[in-house]
Amino acid sequence: MVDMPVGHRSYGQACPVAHALDLIGERWALLVIRELRLGPRRYADLQSALPAISPSVLAQRLRDLELAGVVRKRTLSAPIRAQLYDLTPWGADLEAVFVALARWGNQSPHTPLTGELSDDTVMLGLRTFFRAGPAQWNATFQIHLEHESYHLRVRRGRLVELARAEPPGPVDAVISTSRAVLHALLTGALDNNSARASRQISSTGDSTAVDNLLATLTRPASPT
Repeated sequence: MVDMPVGHRSYGQACPVAHALDLIGERWALLVIRELRLGPRRYADLQSALPAISPSVLAQRLRDLELAGVVRKRTLSAPIRAQLYDLTPWGADLEAVFVALARWGNQSPHTPLTGELSDDTVMLGLRTFFRAGPAQWNATFQIHLEHESYHLRVRRGRLVELARAEPPGPVDAVISTSRAVLHALLTGALDNNSARASRQISSTGDSTAVDNLLATLTRPASPT
């Protein structure tokens, strides 16, 4: 049984939804979890990805989520000796919740989304809205954004692996771009032909694999 943090407010209802909100419903908690979905991060990485959160609030959210069993902290051995925060298997089970929230929020009839995006946020959008390609398509990629590098693997036309990590072996193609360009592709504000013609995307390796990947990401712009 998970103990609630001292002083933590509870809805006091015998309902699993209320209990879930008791554990992860505090301001910033879900965004801290979001930034751990593609792999572990140091405290400084989380602070950089969430610049609007104060250091004290970030530290408190990490403590609360660790106590709740959603996040775990581990220390790397020498010579690095860094502390990392990662999702527990139970915390990783929130993936379906995030996908549903992203799809629901993307259909909002209210003010268009504005504000900063982290590299992870854009790559998570890629995973959420990835459209299956040809069944015979198998490829591995390394994607460089502004501050991070990601490993992506497609099998039988479906995205089966995406992690913030160096690839475990050779890849078919390497793609370099900015998170703004990738986000524009995902939202339909930019098409891949224009992005490549203007050199906003560069790539090496299997050009057909790159074409296939970009085709699965681009979607028509929303009507105005």
